[in-house]
Amino acid sequence: METKDIAPTLKKIYKEAGDFLPLNGTDYVEFYVGNAKQAAHYYKTAFGFQDLAYSGLETGNKETTSYVLQQDKIRLVFTSPLSSKHPINEHLAKHGDGVKVIALWVDDATKSFEETVKRGAKAYMQPTKEEDETGHTIRSGIHAYGDTVHLFVERKNYTGTFLPGYKTYKSTYQPKPTGLRYIDHMVGNVDWNQMNVWVEWYQKTMGFINLLTFDDKQIHTEYSALMSKVMANGNGRIKFPINEPAEGKKKSQIEEYIQFYEGPGCQHIAVATDNILQTVQDLKSRGVEFLSAPPKTYYDDVRVRIPNVKEDIDTLAKEGILIDCDEDGYLLQIFTKPQQDRPTLFFEIIERHGAQGFGAGNFKSLFESIEREQALRGTLDK
Repeated sequence: METKDIAPTLKKIYKEAGDFLPLNGTDYVEFYVGNAKQAAHYYKTAFGFQDLAYSGLETGNKETTSYVLQQDKIRLVFTSPLSSKHPINEHLAKHGDGVKVIALWVDDATKSFEETVKRGAKAYMQPTKEEDETGHTIRSGIHAYGDTVHLFVERKNYTGTFLPGYKTYKSTYQPKPTGLRYIDHMVGNVDWNQMNVWVEWYQKTMGFINLLTFDDKQIHTEYSALMSKVMANGNGRIKFPINEPAEGKKKSQIEEYIQFYEGPGCQHIAVATDNILQTVQDLKSRGVEFLSAPPKTYYDDVRVRIPNVKEDIDTLAKEGILIDCDEDGYLLQIFTKPQQDRPTLFFEIIERHGAQGFGAGNFKSLFESIEREQALRGTLDK
């Protein structure tokens, strides 16, 4: 649940949102996966998440198993069905492992539901009170792009570990954290000519503003292109870039994602760290694979373009970490390879030094790295 203040230069922009839907931050992200126990073990081992809570047969849940992991303010939930007849299987058969729920922490889940539905959102979950001996929560939800949903989570009357129906869980296996702190932003991929549809949806139903826009003149390589608009809520704690394909000589990463995810969905989760060098070195030592580093000329250009970088450029280059800047400062970022067999969801590791952008200066280098991976997979050609 991130609570980081926005840069002063953006506060005026955010006021335009009106903020009829106050959001305190990201509450949790829930993945539907084929084997929740194994997925949880992977994210503990590779990314340094810790056990938090569990729901399954031992808690009286005969339908699904869920493991909840936490690292600082990030909570991930991995859920699997316990029978072939459960509807989650349809999601898994179509999409493979992926993000189903982006849950948002609110003060009033009932009002959040009513405000968004009356503005055109399709209801997913009516306001529902769930309680145990430590109090109660209220959750509600709406459909977003593809099969992704937003849940509104109200916790002010709850002191439990996670949610009613879950028990505190901690196994004997607890790898050390890797320095991941909070979710910086989450990116959604939508199909051809659908970006503006979803931009307008977030504006109308959730009161978001279009913070930044990138077109195919900015985001392109020799072979492929895409377009993106960054949506943000009124206080800037929730940021959702929305991507769509653009015409190119070969298949863009967005087209590849939509082909293998079989529809729109969450493309990547950007998680913040205060020490990207240490975090990346730790992740690599645990087996996390990253996209290939840009050529030496990229870092030669950075030395001229961004002279105030405090970190040693040669060390950043060795790890393949990208650097970009805006009027408020600079940022460091790096992207993992997909975290499942299908080339769909991946993670971004980001460290901000004032900059509030999304690495526009790195788009060409990043997408060329992705295209090299597409070529290896045989999915670059249309």
